[in-house]
Amino acid sequence: MMMDRRGWGLRAAALGALLALGGCQTWLDRPLVEDTSCADVSAEIYFQPDSADLGPDAQRLINAAAEQAQGCTVTRVDVLGLADAPGTASANLTLSQARAEAVTAALAAARLPAAQFHVQAAGDAGAVTQDGLTRPMRRRVEIVLRLGTPG
Repeated sequence: MMMDRRGWGLRAAALGALLALGGCQTWLDRPLVEDTSCADVSAEIYFQPDSADLGPDAQRLINAAAEQAQGCTVTRVDVLGLADAPGTASANLTLSQARAEAVTAALAAARLPAAQFHVQAAGDAGAVTQDGLTRPMRRRVEIVLRLGTPG
């Protein structure tokens, strides 16, 4: 009789394990490593003072960002042009807008998948802190490619 109880106990344990593993089937169907190939891409494109011309390094960075977006759904592209503090506010706003437009055109030319572009220019807004210090390296455009996996 002792053997029968043990036999039932082993059978019950085995059945419990099978039921537990059956509940884990959905876990086994999911990938163990998250696919980040369509994660958002951020980059900063720097410019020479008083210029909206893209240099070769900037063009390579734009091409690399567009290449990384291939095979993904691009839901939106945020482009923000910035400028340094020296100069008039009007001139800096115009310059930051020209920089943003140059980067937008380069992204489109780099065969970025079709997307909605959200282009802004901040000019020199925020280039000087409340303490009167000038923030360095504001001669740039910040881009964020909002990516998703193809549905």
